[in-house]
Amino acid sequence: MPIVEDPPPRPDDPFDGLVLDEDFVRGAAVKEQSGRARMLAAKWKQQPPQPEPWRASADPAPPAPRRRFGRRPKPVDPWGRRRKRNRQTLLFVVLAAAVTLAALNVDRLHGWYRQGQESSSLPAVGPETASPTAAPPTVAPDTPTVDRPWAGSPADAWPAGADAVVVPEAKAVGVFSKDTVAAHLAAVRQYLVLTNLDPKTVAGQTPSAALALLDRQGRAELEKALAHPTAESDPANWLSRFDPRRAVPVSDVVKVQGRTTFESDGDRGLLVHTDYTFVYALRPGPDAGAPRPGASSGGAAKPVAWKAGDDGVHVEREIVRREQDFRFYDPARYQVQRGKLVITRSAGAFGNNVCTMGSGFLETDFDRTRQGTDPSTGPSGGATVDPYDRSRPLDGEPGCDSLSRI
Repeated sequence: MPIVEDPPPRPDDPFDGLVLDEDFVRGAAVKEQSGRARMLAAKWKQQPPQPEPWRASADPAPPAPRRRFGRRPKPVDPWGRRRKRNRQTLLFVVLAAAVTLAALNVDRLHGWYRQGQESSSLPAVGPETASPTAAPPTVAPDTPTVDRPWAGSPADAWPAGADAVVVPEAKAVGVFSKDTVAAHLAAVRQYLVLTNLDPKTVAGQTPSAALALLDRQGRAELEKALAHPTAESDPANWLSRFDPRRAVPVSDVVKVQGRTTFESDGDRGLLVHTDYTFVYALRPGPDAGAPRPGASSGGAAKPVAWKAGDDGVHVEREIVRREQDFRFYDPARYQVQRGKLVITRSAGAFGNNVCTMGSGFLETDFDRTRQGTDPSTGPSGGATVDPYDRSRPLDGEPGCDSLSRI
């Protein structure tokens, strides 16, 4: 018969020796909620609790409700009274600071005001695109200063610097391709900039870069005029330069108005026409008004009192208009230097310049203002002309006319 075996032994009790002390209770992972907690949890499921303003909360307070038109309720102090913002004190402080600054800078504020009036008197204009048919509009006369050298002048609305010298779009002409014409126009523009706008040239230095652009004959003539200027051969007829001992530019800015055109010259090649007016602002140099060595002064030089502007500096403008034609010959028909400039015609008018030329420099006429005469009255009593009127042709004849405005 089979033998009944004993059942396997029971495993050890896991809770045998377990002590339910205070440390065991505190370390338990799950804690039983109290009766009050279970009651409140059941109640809040049906009716969420309302915030209590007196009870501190770790969450930030929600923004105060806005009134109509989006304005917030006025703040109150701990006693329930509305807090008043002292805006008047802040306003008084700002006004006092503004009045103090205005008193310290009254001259500058006056200049800003006048500059605003002046800038609004004439709208800005760009470079010419066609020959003008009338003179620029009249501007209320004003005394130029270092800060406002174009005050009371039509040039205030003109463009300035090299950006004002704009050449037309190139196209093929005769034997010259479009690219070749574009290169010739760029060379003409570079020459105009170097001879009339380059600060070094205007300050009286030798324009070496401009000389390098001319053909052999033109370069030789200009070099001779620079070395030995005479009334018949004055480099001022070629380029704008001032003797720094007599006239000093108040700024590198030069106002410019004019245009460049080109056309075919038949078998002779390409002809480029330029007609530009340059306006310079200058102050007297240390030797302004003194006779040049070897020149007749008509008597001893007398002390003079310059008519100064608002900034205490006397400023004059000189208006130079130049018409120049450049020809590029067909290299297959003529012995020429490729790419070099040949000036075939040149005419100029120099507004507010002394009548006698030959010093090698433009001679701004400071004497007329210092002697207290009318700036528009020329010393020779010649015809009265408007130096800003670009609608009139230049005859190229030497003369000394009166000016209707400067």
